[in-house]
Amino acid sequence: MSAAFLTCCSYSTMAEDKKHVECKIGPSILNADLSNLQDACIKMMDCGADYLHLDVMDGHFVPNLTFGHPLVKCLRSKVPEAFFDMHMMVAEPEKWVDPMADAGADQYTFHIEATVDAPALARKIKEAGMKVGIGIKPGTSVESVVPYADLADMILVMTVEPGFGGQKFMGDMMTKVRFLREKFPDMDIEVDGGVGPSTIDACAEAGANMIVSGSAVVNAEDPKAVILQLRESVVKAL
Repeated sequence: MSAAFLTCCSYSTMAEDKKHVECKIGPSILNADLSNLQDACIKMMDCGADYLHLDVMDGHFVPNLTFGHPLVKCLRSKVPEAFFDMHMMVAEPEKWVDPMADAGADQYTFHIEATVDAPALARKIKEAGMKVGIGIKPGTSVESVVPYADLADMILVMTVEPGFGGQKFMGDMMTKVRFLREKFPDMDIEVDGGVGPSTIDACAEAGANMIVSGSAVVNAEDPKAVILQLRESVVKAL
């Protein structure tokens, strides 16, 4: 068998094994009309969203309160095809893994600052049938998540302080995104907070491929056009 053939086969196998991150746009429904979330979720999916970002706040980890697994379960029956990315801004993320899995959540994103045993929590999430997301706040070192990256399907870099919508985008968080993309080229890296048409290029160029956008999409006159603009920027950078 020729060396050229072996080399060709090796490259072919490598190409097949290599993963490629994809652009995914996830509107944050916290910015929608909370009294009519069903229609808001359906609208976002119809406008081209790849997933829905659902912010769960418990009033302890962050100074705000939103909704829990009963609402998620109701939404699941209304938008069965949507991928639910649960952003768990809660003090005891271990408590809500099973309820969220039962409600139909697809990805459970906890904050590294909120748990004392990230590996055990990640295993619990996987065993419950969900993907694992690990988030870090702006004041948290990006190195803190590195030991657990092999347990995660996604790493979330907060680009505002978690807890409230409408905050100004923190551009200096892009150094964290860039660090993660260089270290984990096949990892899904998500950014959340103040992301919209004016800040998407910075996120895309740093290496983020999962884009959470709240008011910039949900409150836009033409959400479909905004989602397309965000997507084009990320796809170009990828």
